Amino acid sequence: MAGSSFGKEFQISTWGESHGPGIGVVIDGCPSGLSLCASDIQKYLNRRKPGQNAYTTARKEADEAEILSGVFEGRTTGTPISILVRNTDQRSHDYSQIKECYRPGHADYTFDVKYGFRDYRGGGRSSGRETIGRVAGGAVASALLKELGITVTAYTKAIGPYEIPTEEYDLSVISSSPLFMPHLGYSKKAEAYLKECMEKKDSAGGIIECIIEGMPAGIGEPVFQKLDALLAHAMLSIGSVKGFEIGSGFSASRSKGSLNNDAFCMDEGKIVKKTNHAGGVLGGMSDGSPVLFRVAIKPTPSISSMQHTVTSGLEDTQISIHGRHDPVIVPRAVVVVESMAAVTVADLLLQNMHSSMDGVRRFYL
Repeated sequence: MAGSSFGKEFQISTWGESHGPGIGVVIDGCPSGLSLCASDIQKYLNRRKPGQNAYTTARKEADEAEILSGVFEGRTTGTPISILVRNTDQRSHDYSQIKECYRPGHADYTFDVKYGFRDYRGGGRSSGRETIGRVAGGAVASALLKELGITVTAYTKAIGPYEIPTEEYDLSVISSSPLFMPHLGYSKKAEAYLKECMEKKDSAGGIIECIIEGMPAGIGEPVFQKLDALLAHAMLSIGSVKGFEIGSGFSASRSKGSLNNDAFCMDEGKIVKKTNHAGGVLGGMSDGSPVLFRVAIKPTPSISSMQHTVTSGLEDTQISIHGRHDPVIVPRAVVVVESMAAVTVADLLLQNMHSSMDGVRRFYL
């Protein structure tokens, strides 16, 4: 199985399965001398770990990060950083009754078609627990970006039909909402909606928005390595993501050039934009304004409502999925989106050091 690595200069390679002994990541290309300890990574893992409230799976995992290499006396050494999180609360028998069935919305069928074999215990590599490695890698990338004055902030913009208008955001309350929404009123409405879904043995989807601030202009390449294209690649590699848009996104198709174009102006000797319909990216390169994008998250496919499917023996059947599953993926995916954005930006920044002689001189002299 190829395709478990992302990035060039700052590269993460995730490994492990949902019901195996553990799961983790190897990070290659992190510069030496970066202050880093297990608690820095744990802060990020705590935001995605299960069992925190009524809207997450009841699976109880501490998700404790163990740094196995690449860090000495609280600083990175420049060698590969290996991080392990042990699985401690698997219930593989929950899946024994459905091991011959292709679960709707899951990768069971495509795994069988491609490999002729699959790990039916929670989905193996396609399980949401794979994102632990992404989050651990993102924690390291975020620490690197912080040193450069760049911050990445993701939050829940919508759950089902409840979408927060941009002008009503209050980013200070994100951590106070169990759904990580920047508006407690909308969070309460979304919570009530989720309870209705759970009572009906159903699930919900939503939208995550992410803003990257402090980005210098000129990061990204103008053709196949566009900043927005790489962000889209990173986001769509997350299992539950079904859509990506940047800036005005699809609403730009209903606008006019006179409205959608971001006018340039001078502000204290610097070139800035009056608006940000482009989402901080022009021609595939950052333009110095905040990078703003959104991703669409599908409803959790594991639901206890009866669904029609077929077996690996090519027989029609019905299936009701029981066990410990999130009624909504969105809240725990917030930090995954944030982490993959950080990895993407960190990788491009390290590549950009060599894109001009000025960059080379700044790096080596």
